[in-house]
Amino acid sequence: MLENITPLILTFNEAPNIERTLENLTWAKQIIVIDSYSTDETLEILTSYAQVKLFQRKFDTHATQWNYGLEQVTSEWVLSLDADYIITNEVITAIKELPENSQIDGYFARFKYCVFGKPLGGTILPPRQVLFRKDQSIYIDDGHTQLLQVQGKSATLTGYIHHDDRKPLSRWLWAQERYTVLEVKKLLETPVSELSWSDRIRKQKILAPFIILIYCLILKGGILDGWHGLYYAFQRVLAEVILAIRLIETEKLENR
Repeated sequence: MLENITPLILTFNEAPNIERTLENLTWAKQIIVIDSYSTDETLEILTSYAQVKLFQRKFDTHATQWNYGLEQVTSEWVLSLDADYIITNEVITAIKELPENSQIDGYFARFKYCVFGKPLGGTILPPRQVLFRKDQSIYIDDGHTQLLQVQGKSATLTGYIHHDDRKPLSRWLWAQERYTVLEVKKLLETPVSELSWSDRIRKQKILAPFIILIYCLILKGGILDGWHGLYYAFQRVLAEVILAIRLIETEKLENR
């Protein structure tokens, strides 16, 4: 099964992360990377791996960037990864054991969020479809991120992928600034009936930061992870506060 899979990764200034991600993909014959013209050491790291086939494309949206990446893949299966995803040995073993002639067209993976390299016991990261047949799949934009549409049946892999982002806080804040612009657009332009319950709560602005704090620390058990769990909860609260401020700003400007 591994011989029929090509990992696909998007990068932009991922020097703090990309090497750890690539180290767990040494089994791949080829790794396709779509880079958005990184200005740090990302390209130097990428070109040091013989399996990496590097393409550069100016970023416009996540969906178009991912779909461009799919066009470069020649294998039947794609393993879609962010540059801060670490494929654990459990997941690699699970993929190895998948039957080649299965009727399944896509596989979801579960995630554990890491804070400074430590996997947390409970996080709010939803499962994501990461392994899929190329000819059955396409990406569409969904707020600040992308949504993969896979035709056919899906299943879930055993094991967890680690989301281990070690970029500095300044980069995280920069990303949140960009993300909130797209999320606000989605919240304001999507009919309420089509929004998820979490997005409906976000649209109320005041409630979301408090709910996410309780959810992370109590319901997901983050308090048991010590300061790592507190760090993660505060990070998620700050993200919701930034989104609420952006929502208020946008609504007030539109009502002038």
